[in-house]
Amino acid sequence: MRRRSIFLISVACFGYALLYMPIVSVVVYSFNASRLVTLWGGFSTRWYVSLLSDDKLLAAAFLSLRIAVVSATLATALGAIVALALHRVRRIPGRILLSGMITAPLVMPEIITGLSLLFLFISMASLIGWPASRGALTITIAHVTFSMAYVVVVVRSRLAVMDESLEEAAMDLGGRPLAVFFDVTVPMLLPALLSGWLLAFTLSLDDLVISSFVSGPGATTLPMLIFAKVKLGVTPDINAITTIIIGLVIVAVTTAGLVTNRRKAASA
Repeated sequence: MRRRSIFLISVACFGYALLYMPIVSVVVYSFNASRLVTLWGGFSTRWYVSLLSDDKLLAAAFLSLRIAVVSATLATALGAIVALALHRVRRIPGRILLSGMITAPLVMPEIITGLSLLFLFISMASLIGWPASRGALTITIAHVTFSMAYVVVVVRSRLAVMDESLEEAAMDLGGRPLAVFFDVTVPMLLPALLSGWLLAFTLSLDDLVISSFVSGPGATTLPMLIFAKVKLGVTPDINAITTIIIGLVIVAVTTAGLVTNRRKAASA
């Protein structure tokens, strides 16, 4: 048993090292003074300073953040509504079909999703004249479309274990359905809603394939810009912007964990 435990621990350490060592190397070499990525030239923050003068990169970063915030918010709202409908309303026409359509983006290749959305936007533009051009709006719609499925899965998993007797007790005490929903249901769903929002935000900020299909001139997201730069060779400024994104993700995940733990401690 001891040998087996040592073997399992070694395999786990090797797996985590294989996953996180490239990320650590990106963070370390973002402070490299040399222009050559693989050659260490001393500690420096010059590449972080140079980001402030790169107008294209800053514009792409702000566009990606704006799209991610809007699409995550809309996906969380729509996904929560769909999850509640599938969980609470038993007699929905085409319930099985709707459930399959909701979960389809989870397993659908991104290239197929992006191509289908591109054809949709082209057809809509020719039939009704909207959207007139592809840009930030079409990227946001596309991100809401595929990230909403992830929110539905997260919220439904929370609804499956949620104690509905609290809602019934609130209604028995004279609470109106809308008041019970916002005062009782939403607070109980808040951890799942926050997790779904963070997941949708991360998926939107990270998306490259679908955004490449539905974007247009003047609407270049940060992953698209990084991918275009990497084709010409990895530069230290790419490591710097990647490190900033990693830091933002760590802060967001840590904040979500602290909020969830505080709510659990308060409820206990």
